[in-house]
Amino acid sequence: MRDLPVAQDLSGVVREALGAGCRVLGVERLRGGSKKGVYRVRVDAFSVPSVIVYRWAEEENFWPDAGAGQASADPFAPASGLAPFLAAQRELARVGARAPRVLSSGSTADAADFAVVEDVTGGTLEELFETDPVRAASALADLAGTLELMQRQKASRYGRVDLLERDGVALGSSCEQVVLDRALRDLAEAADRDVRAGAARGRLGRQLNDLRDMVRPRTSYGLIHGELGPDHVLVGPGGEAVLIDIEGLMYFDVEWEHVFLRIRFGRRYAGLSRPGLDPRRIALYAQAMRLSLVAGPLRLLDGDFPDREFMRGIAEHNLSEALAELP
Repeated sequence: MRDLPVAQDLSGVVREALGAGCRVLGVERLRGGSKKGVYRVRVDAFSVPSVIVYRWAEEENFWPDAGAGQASADPFAPASGLAPFLAAQRELARVGARAPRVLSSGSTADAADFAVVEDVTGGTLEELFETDPVRAASALADLAGTLELMQRQKASRYGRVDLLERDGVALGSSCEQVVLDRALRDLAEAADRDVRAGAARGRLGRQLNDLRDMVRPRTSYGLIHGELGPDHVLVGPGGEAVLIDIEGLMYFDVEWEHVFLRIRFGRRYAGLSRPGLDPRRIALYAQAMRLSLVAGPLRLLDGDFPDREFMRGIAEHNLSEALAELP
């Protein structure tokens, strides 16, 4: 069992955000966090009934050898830590996209980084699809507007926003080459863990290289979330879309975002699609994304991530999809 925080462990950072007179009434660790702890803290305070505390620490990270908190020139390196979180907050605020408001941030005596943010209590867009379709449709339309705001932003270099903010240079010669290199690594990893991926490794590798060869160079990149599913969108009090899990925010080919959106939103993706996407990039990135969604969950299962059947299901579904795309 991991030694995770309880109420008294989070009281100090919450009082720092809300004032010394604030008293913590209860703490709930929210489901889904695999790189950081996400806690809803109920408080006795005049201003708000609850806040969310993000906590980045070794014991909160369920990814084996994930290198949490390490800055990297690789756009797909594990995106976790206070620095990339705050850089993403700044960039989203600059372009007018909504994320939970930061009330306080810093480091604790036990070397954990934290951020106290507003508690957006309208639920996730994923939940609203089932419980309130009318409100969900309005939030989906707002999300489409947010994505348009983000993707209209252009940069002449690709990379995570925390790297570019420091005037760093991202790994690789192009987005498509970075995606290909990652996909080949994911394929090798999946082949070591699953006999079906191992049997198809040669054919999948050749397909990836053929798809890469059809992509033409590009010199301008849009702002993307990188892993934007309906579970990463909260719905604010006015029905607005509020983005969470933003540490991987980067300038990259917007096709990468849209491949993920299509997978995660399914039939509802039509409300988020946009004209002008490159079909050749879509083809390469879709197969690369499927392999990432095989290797990543299988890697996570090497550790002690609790929701194991859910992760196995993701890997199984995406391996089937990848094999079905073979010529």
